[in-house]
Amino acid sequence: MREDISTTIAMDPVLSPFTGWGRAQWEAVADDWLGQVRRYASPEGALPRLPGRITGDGPRREGMEAVGRSFLLAAPRIAGAADPGDPVVQEHLEYYSRALLAGTRPGGEEEWPRGVSCRLPLTGITNSIVEAANVAFSLHVSRDRLWSGLTRPEQLQIADWLRHHARCEVWQNNWQLFPAMAEGFLRSVDEDVRGLHATRNVARVESWYLGDGWYTDGPEHAVDYYNAWAIHPYLWAWYRMTDTVHTPDGQRYLARLHDFTASQAHMVASDGALLHQGRSLTYRTAALAALWCADASGASALTPGQTRRIASGVLARFTAQGVGADGPLTLGWYGEFEPMCQDYSGFGSPYLAGIGFLGLAQPATAPVWTAVEEAQPSDRGAFTAPIEPVGWVLRGASDGIVRMANHGSDHATLPVGEDEDRDDPHYAKFAYSTHTAPGTGPAWAEAVDSHFALLDDDGAGSRRSSLRATRVEGELSGSVHVPQRHRRALPGTAVTTVTAGDGTAEVRAHLVQTDRPWAVREGGWAVADDVELATGVFEGGAWAQGRDGLLAAIVGLHGWDAPVPVEASGVGVSPDRARVFAYRDANAMGPHAATPALVGRTGTDRTVVITLHVLERGGAVDPQGWRDRVRVDVDDTRVRLDWASGATAEFDLATFVPWDGHPGLTGPRGEAR
Repeated sequence: MREDISTTIAMDPVLSPFTGWGRAQWEAVADDWLGQVRRYASPEGALPRLPGRITGDGPRREGMEAVGRSFLLAAPRIAGAADPGDPVVQEHLEYYSRALLAGTRPGGEEEWPRGVSCRLPLTGITNSIVEAANVAFSLHVSRDRLWSGLTRPEQLQIADWLRHHARCEVWQNNWQLFPAMAEGFLRSVDEDVRGLHATRNVARVESWYLGDGWYTDGPEHAVDYYNAWAIHPYLWAWYRMTDTVHTPDGQRYLARLHDFTASQAHMVASDGALLHQGRSLTYRTAALAALWCADASGASALTPGQTRRIASGVLARFTAQGVGADGPLTLGWYGEFEPMCQDYSGFGSPYLAGIGFLGLAQPATAPVWTAVEEAQPSDRGAFTAPIEPVGWVLRGASDGIVRMANHGSDHATLPVGEDEDRDDPHYAKFAYSTHTAPGTGPAWAEAVDSHFALLDDDGAGSRRSSLRATRVEGELSGSVHVPQRHRRALPGTAVTTVTAGDGTAEVRAHLVQTDRPWAVREGGWAVADDVELATGVFEGGAWAQGRDGLLAAIVGLHGWDAPVPVEASGVGVSPDRARVFAYRDANAMGPHAATPALVGRTGTDRTVVITLHVLERGGAVDPQGWRDRVRVDVDDTRVRLDWASGATAEFDLATFVPWDGHPGLTGPRGEAR
């Protein structure tokens, strides 16, 4: 592994007491990552062939993506350079000018796709509209130095390519903003935009606003980092490119951006680890884009010192873990790990990380680069941050790890007639954290970690997809789901779950309503390591411990003492009904992963099952100590928790999440599905 390029530059413990990082480290990483792209450049630059996966769209699409996405990294480096004549900056400028012209030249050997239709049935290479948006965004950022340096015929050539994509009809999700980026840039440079429709697209995305700064990614209830690396940056650019920031719509948007930064600040651990939830996580530092946008607009809920603390912590964490150290960015999280990636991700995809370097577009004299770093939420120890409109509660503890209770985002629908369950491990879990990742591949097939499943006679577990109702009330959060198997809802069955947390532990209480008894299984956090983990079981619980002493434990508190039916033996239940599931090459955090779990059974009608989950760094194996953390009193469906810390919580599982529906008939918050 090459030496982390950032460590060759002297740290500044005075200006940056938390990370030691300043602008020089950011520029060094940007230059290194961009240099890796150019190592694999084609003769005219438009079709680099990086090592890594090629999707079914072929190498031409991947090369276009590598240029469009790495341009997101080059643009702020070009725009914010104190000396535009710097040889390294000039190299970036010349390469992307040449690549854009080669890629958009009609009939050229390296011409990028133009014949794109996003209407069904799809034809052509649909991702050209994505890269058109990235090119437009980057041209906006670097306009004064790159676009202004082109001849008029060259500008017209690129404008014609962008205009073609601005006309496209696209998917009903964040894609609505892709033609808007193309049109917005054309408007900003006074090019012809007659007949285009981006104003409609932007209004459609704005209608998906949930609250607290968060948007759902289209009609599905999908909430994740697409807010940070697509929806917010592209809306921010749209209002700037169209000079509508000071209109009521523009001001309303900046207020939403402000609120987003307030909540997103809680999603980063004290060591810079990002909460691991949602799809396309291989974009990594792109999650920082909205923070830079807000800071540049004076709309952030954070101080400049807090913004740089969070951003530098994240980038330092990724580079310290080896990201970009051995060559171009790979598909994965820290190391290369394709199972966590989407089918549409190829060798150029990870370079969307470049939009997370947007802060470099600001001059070195900007407060975000000159202010002293200030503490982020996880630096201060314990916190609880509810995001009610999304259905999330974020919690920090003294170990700096951030945990999320997920009772809102599912990214799922429930069609019938298909045999395969296609929900996503990065949305369907009850919990996510900054130091764990959900199991993929065989681990997802069994769906044990951070999940509560009803088991078939063969021991196969139900799925949680399609939440029917959610509620967040202070530190408590809950949801209702209808368990499904083979894309069909289990008849006459619904599960209500409420999560309550305290420090490094949380309780998940379940109310299973059913007309027949079921074997049930609940899994704790999945922890991973480079070697096999230490694991163990005890009466009523199990544990697993990996690198840095990261420990996950599960303890049955109520409802786990019913005899386990014989048919559940297929899941390997030990005499005390506890076990640890171990997997190889099924977790983005490491090649070895393990999840502690419990198996029990329900009765008919209504059964209450309550479990304690522990996730902590450097903790000791202490079954009795874990039990002593909380006392549980259950009266029918009413639950009271008395934590050893002195905190208490009370809720009624039957009424905490209002839901008037019948299994299979309603969607989130009671809406028709």
